[in-house]
Amino acid sequence: MKMFVPGRLCLFGEHSDWSGGYRSINPALHKGYTLSVGTNQGIYAEVKPHPTHLILHSCLTDGTRKEVLQIPMEREVLLAEAKKGGFFSYAAGVAYQALTLYHVQGIEIDNYKTDLPIQKGLASSAAISVLVARAFNQLYELKLTLRGEMELAYSGEITTPSRCGRLDQSCAYGNRPVMMVFDGQHINIIELHSLKNLFFVIVDLAASKNTHEILSILNQCYPFATNEIKQNVHKYLGEISARITQEAATALEQGNAESLGALMKQAQTEFDRHLIRACPSQLTAPVLHSLLKHPPLQSLILGGKGVGSQGDGTAQFLVKNQENQQRVIELIKRDFPQMHCLKLVISASAAEVKPEEI
Repeated sequence: MKMFVPGRLCLFGEHSDWSGGYRSINPALHKGYTLSVGTNQGIYAEVKPHPTHLILHSCLTDGTRKEVLQIPMEREVLLAEAKKGGFFSYAAGVAYQALTLYHVQGIEIDNYKTDLPIQKGLASSAAISVLVARAFNQLYELKLTLRGEMELAYSGEITTPSRCGRLDQSCAYGNRPVMMVFDGQHINIIELHSLKNLFFVIVDLAASKNTHEILSILNQCYPFATNEIKQNVHKYLGEISARITQEAATALEQGNAESLGALMKQAQTEFDRHLIRACPSQLTAPVLHSLLKHPPLQSLILGGKGVGSQGDGTAQFLVKNQENQQRVIELIKRDFPQMHCLKLVISASAAEVKPEEI
């Protein structure tokens, strides 16, 4: 059985998925709102059942193969592998949860192609988690819905040292733009459709960031704010982000690129104002901000902001049309040759996303 699971681009509302989850402890917190869309880049695999083991053959984006993970389908062994962290922990975590909940046997996964940038804010870890959850679901006929696959993937990922929120697993919905509302443990998922094509450029900054550090430090601001820095984190990830994201969802459905671009700029400005002080080592992000403010780009873009947990991982730009999309890519290639660009189009016809590698 062949499978493909895409990455996930968070357009708006980063971090508010897990911050909204803290409402189950502190109801005074605001609900979290996110706006995300899948990409056509992701993880390709062939999967088949195995009587006794979890086996994972993996392929990196440059085509090289990692060592094969081969461990018995035993709860203690899977849990120990998941707790180690690292590349294989996500698959082991999902397998542990699948075995615990459904008493399944093993699976063998040949991840023969990966064209999704890793650790760049495009939910690469969630993609592998969803892939493993979907493999167990389909091979063993567990009859899980998309939501069920998301839950299994999320349970597996938080079995690892990862502190991800539930937004990442929206890659289970494939290429459909969705707004997600997070209220404690309750999640509402709303599919969106645009009236007009929307053109994006996604940029791998070819720098580095530590997502674990960002998530760990920001989570320390919850569930209660005990100083000004933590209060600012609550304010942005609560009411400010919720307002911007809901306005962005409306603009997306209207196909109003100008409004959506202005909201991207506003979101980045407010993010910087309220969150950099909480984690300056990662969120100061000099490479990201240098690109966002690069003078030759300003006349071509409608807006831009960071992606995922923010930091120097990935940037996104919204442009007016296909011509400007290509010009932005050419400028970035010229002035930042180490960076790597992707085209992204949210299509009006069926709200499909058609990324194309440059």
